[in-house]
Amino acid sequence: MNTSHRTISNVSVDCVIFGFDFEQLNVILVEREYLDPLTGDIVIKDFTLAGYHIFEDEDLDNAAYRILKDRTGLENIYLEQFGTFGKIDRVAKEKDQLWLKLIDQGFADRVLTVGYFALIDSTKVKLFSHGSKIQWFPMEEARKMELAFDHQEILQKALETLRKNVRTEPIAFELLPQRFTLTQLQKLYEVITGNSIDKRNFRKKKLQMPFIVPLKEKEDGVSHRPARLFHFSREIFDNTRNERFGNLF
Repeated sequence: MNTSHRTISNVSVDCVIFGFDFEQLNVILVEREYLDPLTGDIVIKDFTLAGYHIFEDEDLDNAAYRILKDRTGLENIYLEQFGTFGKIDRVAKEKDQLWLKLIDQGFADRVLTVGYFALIDSTKVKLFSHGSKIQWFPMEEARKMELAFDHQEILQKALETLRKNVRTEPIAFELLPQRFTLTQLQKLYEVITGNSIDKRNFRKKKLQMPFIVPLKEKEDGVSHRPARLFHFSREIFDNTRNERFGNLF
């Protein structure tokens, strides 16, 4: 993490970075580890969301984009602010206080953090560790983990917001490659919402939406019968969004 700028000691940004591997919803977590410099014994080892304190010369959105680029190498990522977290005891757990003392970077005992969630096509991502392990975790596994600080609460709120917004805004397409099948799109909606969807009704509804554009191409390199590929058109969506399509799924 670049620390050439001066940080604000009591304001941070935490990013919940979602990805989709065509089977499940995943989230990026960063390992937090501190080893005793004399014995090499593990003092602290757990996981956090991707986050950092903001710099004095940047606003919140720019701080979030910086963190995303620093961890994924990607720019122009879909990013949405979904909440502010400022409970008095959010960094008060013994392990978290010990961590702040050990890293000794001058962070405040009480920190206000702003939560963002990002949606990325995980096939394009190369994760950058910068000295700490970073990896994808299945969302269902991550939700059961004991994360640092109040990051489990932040993660749950991000998922709740994603599930709500995906019904009315075409943000789910940010998790897919530019060309996708309707089966992949249905699976994506199912893993986000946690609900099964009737295939026939789903296909019928999606084929009536002009912004889901059928292509002349089909899948390649698959063992089953190749399916037709589709493309989401932002331009058509913006031009037709006032028409009555109902919820997007």
